[in-house]
Amino acid sequence: MLKNLAVLILLIADWLTAAISWSAFYYLRKTTIEHQEFHVNDTFYLGVVLVPIAWILLYYLQGTYHDIKRLYRFKLFNLTFIATIIGSTLIFFILILDDIISDYQLYYKSYFMLLGIHFLTVFLLRYVFITVVVKRIQSGKYGFRTLLIGGSDKAVELYNEISKLPKNVNKIVGFININGVDKHLQDRIPYLGNLNDIEQILVNEKIEEVIIAIESKEHDKLRSIISRIQWGTINIKILPDMYDILSGSVKMTNIFGALLIQLDNESMPFWQQALKRFIDVFVSTIAIIILLPFYLIMAIAVKISSPGPVFFFQDRIGLNGEVFKIIKFRTMYVDAEKLGPQLSSTDDPRITKIGKYMRKLRLDEFPQFLNVLKGDMSLVGPRPERQFYIDQIVKIEPQFLHLTKVRPGITSWGQVKYGYAENVEQMLQRMKYDLLYMRNRTLALDFKIMFYTIIIIFRAKGK
Repeated sequence: MLKNLAVLILLIADWLTAAISWSAFYYLRKTTIEHQEFHVNDTFYLGVVLVPIAWILLYYLQGTYHDIKRLYRFKLFNLTFIATIIGSTLIFFILILDDIISDYQLYYKSYFMLLGIHFLTVFLLRYVFITVVVKRIQSGKYGFRTLLIGGSDKAVELYNEISKLPKNVNKIVGFININGVDKHLQDRIPYLGNLNDIEQILVNEKIEEVIIAIESKEHDKLRSIISRIQWGTINIKILPDMYDILSGSVKMTNIFGALLIQLDNESMPFWQQALKRFIDVFVSTIAIIILLPFYLIMAIAVKISSPGPVFFFQDRIGLNGEVFKIIKFRTMYVDAEKLGPQLSSTDDPRITKIGKYMRKLRLDEFPQFLNVLKGDMSLVGPRPERQFYIDQIVKIEPQFLHLTKVRPGITSWGQVKYGYAENVEQMLQRMKYDLLYMRNRTLALDFKIMFYTIIIIFRAKGK
């Protein structure tokens, strides 16, 4: 509730201050720089309406409205300052530079006047807003709903430390013990269950942060726990050991905070995430329009190759574990899995003659542009798997669950390297590249993967 209301208030404040700053700039520029009389005309009204919308779009691409509760004064100052420079520069070149003036130095005065007025106006109201939000969070009532994992002396010690902080932003709603119930901790906060119930606890308790109170050197336990937490929406913090501190892994942003490592779960900046989704929709729309004749030809080819439907639908696991129907051109005979789920191989007799050709060129994947438009998939991302195989892989390597924290893709780094996996072992090998992609994903890497996918298609070297 606080989050939605805060976003609405900040949006209104940003729109008003952008309109006010543009109006003030327009008036002062006419009267003090150009020495003309100020008249309210259509240009003025157009600017008051359109310029604030452009500012709001810029703030959105920055990620300003993405997680209001995690903003703080210095971060908001940086966001405002950077946005002001970018926005003022764009406005200057688009709306101001073509004006006829008597002295080019007036351009500089106009630019710095716009920059100064906008920054001071916007940040003043933002400062008041964020101060109120921070104080309400620090009051405890609106703090981050936090789950503590661990019941050892370390967990008790950490809980006591957090509770005594002068500016505590964590509202610990309960704990999960990995080694049975700890009476010392249970006397202080509710015992919510064990690790087997963690997914349900995260949802039921609306958890925003998880603090794992076991040593970071206990890698096997940590890896298993972290893999089961929804990274996209929940902050994860762990206890550091001395090596973590000396190696620089511990990054403190609050001088009153407890000594914890906050795991950085997103390598792609928010503006790139927003742009990535725009590219997904734009490219998929163009691709579907251009490929309509191709779809018709392939549909005929599939029909001729063997009796059965043109398209093949199958349940796959997508973003945050959600099930969706993936769509492909059918490349196998009907009832190919009547004996249960089976992975395909190079000489799989279940694959039709035209199906082998389509798989080699990745042509069977082309209908998935529809999945991208629906939001089930992206152009680039880890390939979605079936729950049957995910259950097998997770027993061997729990980190596989990290791949469900982003939208799956039509193509991926692992797909470029391995193509279709023929067994669980190859899935695990492909997973390494997809995990590496997740830790380093950028738009530049996406374009590189798409480029190599196109090369594979034209060279017919797919597997």
